[in-house]
Amino acid sequence: MILTTALDLIAMPDLHAQVFNPTPETPPVADKLLRLVRYFTWFVLLAGTLAIIYAGGKFAWEKWQGGPLESPKRIAGALVGGIVATSAGTIMNAAIGAV
Repeated sequence: MILTTALDLIAMPDLHAQVFNPTPETPPVADKLLRLVRYFTWFVLLAGTLAIIYAGGKFAWEKWQGGPLESPKRIAGALVGGIVATSAGTIMNAAIGAV
């Protein structure tokens, strides 16, 4: 019974006509949202750059003082955060494209 129904569905020529392909359309406030995303991207890149500069200065200070070195972890964290932030668009395209 299931096999017969499946074969009937495959044989229906107008089944493809019932499924439509919608055309994408931009939302009404897309330009303002994209502007906000561009501002946020700029802020994240600026914050990452400042974090690397701060951690580099702190690393030099710790090296000069002879204390324990904690700044290499901060530099590595800032670099990893920067990599994730700059590749966020690619990651989201891969995640959404796979669905």
